Amino acid sequence: MDQNRLYYVTPYVKNFMCTVISCTQNKKGTWDAILNQTAFYPEGGGQPSDTGTLNGVKVLHVCEKGEEIIHELETPLEEGTLAEGIIDWQKRYDNMQQHTGEHIFSGLVHKHFGYDNVGFHMGTDEVTVDFNGIITQEQLDALEDEANQLIYDNVPVHVFYPSKEELEQLDYRSKKELTGVVRIVEIPGGDICACCGTHVSSSGQVGLVKLLSCQKFRSGVRIELVCGKRALDHLSRVWEQNHQISTLLSAKAGETAGAVARLLEENQTLKGR
Repeated sequence: MDQNRLYYVTPYVKNFMCTVISCTQNKKGTWDAILNQTAFYPEGGGQPSDTGTLNGVKVLHVCEKGEEIIHELETPLEEGTLAEGIIDWQKRYDNMQQHTGEHIFSGLVHKHFGYDNVGFHMGTDEVTVDFNGIITQEQLDALEDEANQLIYDNVPVHVFYPSKEELEQLDYRSKKELTGVVRIVEIPGGDICACCGTHVSSSGQVGLVKLLSCQKFRSGVRIELVCGKRALDHLSRVWEQNHQISTLLSAKAGETAGAVARLLEENQTLKGR
């Protein structure tokens, strides 16, 4: 493990001290800084980069170029400057919840059906996961229940770096053949997968996994889901919409679908007349 990548030492790091090794202007007119150590997670593996500030200067984006981690800054910092980095913690923790929740769900899909996660993207609104097999609605309902039960069980999320010999004995998920040092994320009963992302330390911190949609995609399915506070916010918005509809239709909150169906039927009858 690279000790200069502080987000691997502990994903819960919120601020840190560093030295600016270099800072050069890029083609976009912003500035690319390299630090002697960093807690900013660079974009990769389907997970967005961290943002925040360095000595009050906005960190707009972080990426890897070869062995270097490039921090895109709004304004320059002088080479050799001792700087305090502050992570946008709300965004970091949201990413940790989404990524860990996706691991739980994808691991259960692989466990029960043997399907591989062949596409993964963490958007600003939802997480998109592609699987190379068909999953029915009944199966999705069961998977969602099992994923949330694993969250309620609050099992530890274990991150480790097995030796070459140990890795050969592990049955883990990976999109490609891996060599060198491999980072494994294990959620007992849920998943064991090679991953470079940041994760919560126990499944209970995911809070909730909610599946939003499932559609056929190529030879399999594309599923949209949300986790944690993002899931709570989504359900709150849906509930508020349903509450407004129930008020307009003078129907109980759990009976709005039937009320809308009757309204449509009455409308069709009026049109017929």
